[in-house]
Amino acid sequence: MSTANPLQQTIEALAKEKGIEPEVVIQAMEEAVLTASRKFYKGDEELKAKFNPENGQIELFAVKTIVEDVTAPGKEISIAEAKEIYGEDAEVEVGYQIEFPKRTDVLGRIAAQTAKQVIFQKVREAERENVFAEYNQRVGEVMNGLVKRFEQGDIIVEVGRVEAILPRKEQSRAESYAQGDRVRAVIRGVSKSAKGPQIVLSRTDPALLIKLFEQEVPEIYDGTVMIRGAVREAGDRAKVAVYSRERDVDPVGACVGMKGTRVQAIIRELRGEKIDIVDFSDDPVQFVMNALSPAKVQRVTIVDDKEKVMEVVVEDSQLSLAIGKKGQNVRLAAKLTGWRIDIKSEEEKRKEVEAQFGALEAANAEPEAEPAAAAAAGEESKG
Repeated sequence: MSTANPLQQTIEALAKEKGIEPEVVIQAMEEAVLTASRKFYKGDEELKAKFNPENGQIELFAVKTIVEDVTAPGKEISIAEAKEIYGEDAEVEVGYQIEFPKRTDVLGRIAAQTAKQVIFQKVREAERENVFAEYNQRVGEVMNGLVKRFEQGDIIVEVGRVEAILPRKEQSRAESYAQGDRVRAVIRGVSKSAKGPQIVLSRTDPALLIKLFEQEVPEIYDGTVMIRGAVREAGDRAKVAVYSRERDVDPVGACVGMKGTRVQAIIRELRGEKIDIVDFSDDPVQFVMNALSPAKVQRVTIVDDKEKVMEVVVEDSQLSLAIGKKGQNVRLAAKLTGWRIDIKSEEEKRKEVEAQFGALEAANAEPEAEPAAAAAAGEESKG
């Protein structure tokens, strides 16, 4: 049983540690030897480095092309000279390339240092490319990590063998963390920077809410219940529109769970964020009525279909609930449905209708008053 040579073992160990292919390390070593050799030999030779797996050495060659007449001795060899080396019967033709071994043991300490730097740089580049490629495909996934440190309000999170950033603007205002805390966040994006790929996490993105529902609700995971929209004001309130593909499955009930266990698990994860789960409807009027939950709606009128504007009338006692704290309920409902919602109480609507009737009556009375005034003026002139 043959054992791998020491260099081969080093290459494989380094590749495994950095999560890259052994070929990348070999390529980096070949390039390193090549860079160091060019510094040492300083000629115009065309050099080539090649890893020999049999002896575990990076071998160096000067490559010369066979030509009729040599014009660049460092890179060319005449066909006559090639035949002298290989014999008259050898198959050597113009255009073929011959490799001449060169010594690498003379490269010295500075060359070795250069080689080390090149290897380090190449391996790091390959590692970064791997990280970028891996996490770029995982945008929208939920990750678990540990809070490592804080940088000007941003949280640096250790995710597996890499670091990710949870920027201040992607943090929920209801949450605070200490070093070593576990954090679950959604991958918002991956960007390339001079320091390497930067994985950006979010605790405010609606995608986190959707993923948490997928994890907690089997009916969503298996596709029986579908999330048709999710909006959040992180740390305060969220609305989720759900739809069932099977008649006998109640989508809201499935998401809430027995005695609210499923939704409570999500609320705990989001540090007490209130979650309204509503039925999705293809009918925009019905959808808006559902989205304004927990407020009860009296009636809905489409004001402008093209501009997507609706007027909603609620009982006087329901007005503050429909609007919500600082307008939050109606704002989230508008975001969820894609309609602009104008909420009015029964009293406001009644006054508005009365004012319209009053204006209409006044407008109708004016034409009658004008002929009467004209007749009176005519009588006066006769007298």
